[in-house]
Amino acid sequence: MKCPYCGHPESGVVDSRSLKEQVRRRRQCLKCNSRFTTYERIESRALYVTKKDGRREEFNREKLATGIRKACEKRPLPIGTIEKLVDDIESDLYHMGRAEISSSLIGDRVMERLKELDHIAYIRFASVCRQFSDIHSLKKAVDGLAKSVARSKRRETQLPLLTDTEGTPDIKQGTPPT
Repeated sequence: MKCPYCGHPESGVVDSRSLKEQVRRRRQCLKCNSRFTTYERIESRALYVTKKDGRREEFNREKLATGIRKACEKRPLPIGTIEKLVDDIESDLYHMGRAEISSSLIGDRVMERLKELDHIAYIRFASVCRQFSDIHSLKKAVDGLAKSVARSKRRETQLPLLTDTEGTPDIKQGTPPT
């Protein structure tokens, strides 16, 4: 592994840890003694993306990451969130077991995750992915997002129903609960 600081072609592994579907290695340059981290990922079979115009191209993880980064630009997201998002989506795509996947399916997966993560990033990504033709189609997407957020907030504030297995409150008829 080439040292990113001095360019020396040899380094030693100081520490190695297995992550979900990759290996994280801490390395130390044998010339300048600088430390750096590398990530190794198992090379998967080729996955092709079918574009809207019918073209096919090989799946490019960096292209996906770039699109998500642009949508999340200047948003208050924790460090590593975008990389985890890209890892999860890439993993989902490979686990589908298909050789070809449409770009719209990938866009839908990204939008599902961004909708949960950051609403502004979701709208930014959707505006590119869905290619809104006018302000009305953009407004429709924003209104749909606002409605789904309102529904989820109602669910969060609503008290859960208790079943007999979970226990029932000890309330006598006509007596207010304490």
